[in-house]
Amino acid sequence: MQTIKGPALFLAQFIGGASPFDTWDGITGWAAGCGYVGVQVPTGDPRMLDLDRALESQDYRDEFLGTALQNGIEVTELSTHIQGQLVAVHPAYDVGFDAFAPESLRGNPKARQEWAVDQVAKAIRVSRLMGLDRMATFSGALAWPYLYPWPQRAPGLVEAAFDTLAARWRPLLDLAEDQGVDICYEIHPGEDLHDGVTFEMFLDRVNGHARANMLYDPSHYVLQQLDYLQHIDIYHDRIRMFHVKDAEFNPTGRQGVYGGFQSWVDRAGRFRSPGDGQVDFGGVFSKLTQYGFDGWAVVEWECALKHPEDGAREGAAFVRDHIIRVTPHAFDDFAASSVDEAALKEMLGI
Repeated sequence: MQTIKGPALFLAQFIGGASPFDTWDGITGWAAGCGYVGVQVPTGDPRMLDLDRALESQDYRDEFLGTALQNGIEVTELSTHIQGQLVAVHPAYDVGFDAFAPESLRGNPKARQEWAVDQVAKAIRVSRLMGLDRMATFSGALAWPYLYPWPQRAPGLVEAAFDTLAARWRPLLDLAEDQGVDICYEIHPGEDLHDGVTFEMFLDRVNGHARANMLYDPSHYVLQQLDYLQHIDIYHDRIRMFHVKDAEFNPTGRQGVYGGFQSWVDRAGRFRSPGDGQVDFGGVFSKLTQYGFDGWAVVEWECALKHPEDGAREGAAFVRDHIIRVTPHAFDDFAASSVDEAALKEMLGI
């Protein structure tokens, strides 16, 4: 066992156009002021991290990491959620996801995908150059529109989708192996890897690749009504990253898991700030600690009600209060003693 690191904050929901959220120095200083000691960094905004410069320049990397350290912040991991999503996009979502790609690539799915693959590859290399051994991402999705189909799915449709998804990711996983970096897929509705079964389907197709791992976020399991504690028991060997995000599921006679096309605040299932929802974080931190999780507890703020800055500030204290400092010895060590074979037989009456 070892003590989970933290608290850290995923910056994606906080980067903005006003100070302190528009510069790397400003946002890391603000995060430290909220009580964080680490940040997880999205790689899609050059104001935070310019992937090309980071790949080419040791001076740039030193300045990037040094600025954070001066503010009392460690870079925990890089994130390629957006680029990973674009590795595999079903045509139904082309228009929506075009907004995540450079303007010059919009309307050109093939060029968009090639750009996304290149971005993920660069982030893998930059992770290694910065001394980081894991990276967050999404898997993308080809089969998602057929999740609950009518008419019924054509035989072989899902298999073809997962075969293609695995073929697109396998070269990136091999690169990750060369670089010593785990690719941690956030198991997330909207992605083809959205629960344990779909992760296993993917893992089978990449021959159990050692670099194919999970970013565990219990909020997404609450909204699916999946047992998020048993999930840790099953997949702890593959869980390499952890988002601390809360959620609640309050079904009614009018709506349930699917949410009736309502806004987040009006859905039966909705995200909440840590501690405001239904996730048993005492159980989550206990199980991750029990299984020796060696990563960071990273707050991801997404809440239908609370202001993000309040959620961030409260989230740091929440994580700090839930991190379990592991014991250096068993509670019953006092009972241990050196006993020879004769004494053992005497104790048993034999």
